[in-house]
Formats: sequence, structure tokens, C-alpha cells
Amino acid sequence: MTVSTAHTGPRAWTAQQAAQDTGWVQRLSEEEVQGFREALIHARATGKDILQLEQADFPLPAASRDALVRAVATTQDRWGMCLVKGFPTDEWTEAECRLAYWGMSLYMGVGRTQNRASQCINDVRDEGADYKVKGGRGYNTNAGLDFHQDSCDVVALLCRRTAKTGGKSKVISSIALRDKVQQLRPDLIPVLQQPWFHSYQGTQDPSQPPFYRCPIFGDDPQHFSARTNRKNTVAAQRDFPEVPRLTARQEEALDLLDQLMPSDELCYSMELERGDLQLLNNYVILHSRTPFEDFEQPDLKRHLLRLWLSVPHSQPLPAQWEEYYGDVRAGAVRGGVRGSSITQEFLDYEKRQAAVMGMPMRPWAPVVRKEEMAELLAA
Repeated sequence: MTVSTAHTGPRAWTAQQAAQDTGWVQRLSEEEVQGFREALIHARATGKDILQLEQADFPLPAASRDALVRAVATTQDRWGMCLVKGFPTDEWTEAECRLAYWGMSLYMGVGRTQNRASQCINDVRDEGADYKVKGGRGYNTNAGLDFHQDSCDVVALLCRRTAKTGGKSKVISSIALRDKVQQLRPDLIPVLQQPWFHSYQGTQDPSQPPFYRCPIFGDDPQHFSARTNRKNTVAAQRDFPEVPRLTARQEEALDLLDQLMPSDELCYSMELERGDLQLLNNYVILHSRTPFEDFEQPDLKRHLLRLWLSVPHSQPLPAQWEEYYGDVRAGAVRGGVRGSSITQEFLDYEKRQAAVMGMPMRPWAPVVRKEEMAELLAA
């Protein structure tokens, strides 16, 4: 059953509703797929590095371009997510998948850097790393992940290969999560709207402190937003003694979230198949992953490509989120983690791409510097 509604913005949903209303799932037509094939051939012939590419270097016909625009628009409405099926990843080498994926992004938004190496496209695959350690990130492990959101308007995952077993994607509506907390423990809503300290896990710019403050639930009555990752909250407590200790009520709030998020009522699970593109609105969707077992052969191992995107028509964010996102204006270029290896080539790209997408962008500067945070905590 597909329910068609006018644009109202993202709203709460349950696992049962996500299963019954499949309007968030889209399948590419052969015409749309052929457009991506031909654009890749053109992009490959240019010989350009990805940050040098422009839309003219990845020329999509209207049908293929509209499929991407429609997918991004779906994340800003309905359930806040979209699954696009049918990209011809089996026909492409790893390098070709990377090139094609970046070419697609030129029609969706502005890519953001994602790690301490300031990379703007990441490989999600097991590289033997650890998850719940100092500086640990989930994308290069085979671990099951805490429910969390990524640091951008929309996270996009293109599936090249699946695991031998496991690795199922799990998503929940953070709006529905807020509503459930309001129903069960309304006294904890103000606690979740207070500033919380979270670790950057080493992904900050050298001028920034190694942790930041951000509420778990936003307090804007019109544009709800949530940001939580218990691993990073715990890491701030573990690694930085200067960070204020969690109160008993904060611990109680985190425990309640951990109880509610994986519940059958809220949590919807999906298998990402080869050629699937999953897009999630990080302000209204929290996601997780089950642990997985990989194949022994390198050419068969689970592999997804991840983009963090700033997108046009994104919602405004609460003022308290500026410390982390840098800009809270609707539709602005924001988010990502700065890392320590930003290049002039990336700065040129994001300025050029912001202009193409018609998105306002401020020159980057830390909202809070290390010295300022030290003074605030000392006071």
C-alpha cells in the first residue's frame, strides 16, 4: 500500500507504517539506469579527479537527474528516508562506482568531509578496526552499531556488495522516539533538550576542542531534530575529565532511549541489496546496523560507499546546534567533520558546488575554539 500526501515535512512513523507505506522506496527505470551508464562513460573520459568534476562532466539526462532530485526531496518529507533500487553497480569496478557515485552527488547537494583525514567519500567495510574504543568509528568495523545519526543533512549509502551474513540496516523515526518519551516520561524531555557533551572521536579541526555540546532533542516546536550516539557521549566522559559528569537523570534518559530505540514498535529493519542507494534525513531518522560476518575472498567482502551531503531545502536547526554544524540556516551548507587535512581543492569544490545548488555558505571558522572551551569549563 502506498499513501500519497501533499508535502507536510517529515513526521513520526512506526515500524509497521514503514512496512505498509512503501512510498519511500523507488525503483529506477531502464531509461534512468542508462543515463547513469552514459554519464559515467563521459566522466571517465575527462580524466578528472572527483573534486574537479562538475555537472557537465557527468551529464545526466532529465529522467536520471529527476530520479536523484526526487530521492533527496523524499528525505525532507514523509518518513524522512528514501531507498532507490537498481543502480548497475555489478557492471562497474570499484573505481567506476566511486566516480559514478560522486557524479550523482553533483545533482543532490554539497559533499561534506567525514573523518580525521578529511575525506569526502568513505568506504564502509570491515578493515579490522574497533568500534567502542578511543577514536573508534563504526564504518571500518564489522560491529553492530549504536543507534546514531551522521553529521550532515542527508547520509547516502550505495551498496556494492553485501556480507555473508548480517549487516542489516535498522532505522527509527526520532520524532516517534520523542513522542514515546513524552508519553512515558515527560519529565525527561527537558533533560534531553539540555546541552550534552559528546566526543569528536578525533575528527575535529586542530583549532577545535576534542568534544562539543549539543542537545539530544531539539526544542524547535516546528522543525524537530535529534542527535544522539551513546558511544560518543560515553567517550566524552571516559576520555576528558574536564567534561562535566553525567547526572543521574541524564543516565536515566539514555537508558530509556536504549530501551525504546530497538523496540519492535519503533525499529524498522531492511536488507540493503547490491545497487541500492539509501538516503536518510539525519535530523529525523536514527540508524543502526547489525553485526556481520564477511566472506573470506576480498572481492566478495561487504562494501558500501558513503556520502555526507548538505542538501537544498533542508530544515533550520536549533540555535544550540550551531556549535557542531556551523550554520543553522535552512538550506545552508553545513555539517561534516573538519578533520585535519582539508585541501584547497576541496574548498574550491564546495564553493563552486554551493553556487550550483543555490545554497548559502559561510567561510568555515570554529564556533568555539579550544581555548574558549577551556575557559568556559574552568568558569
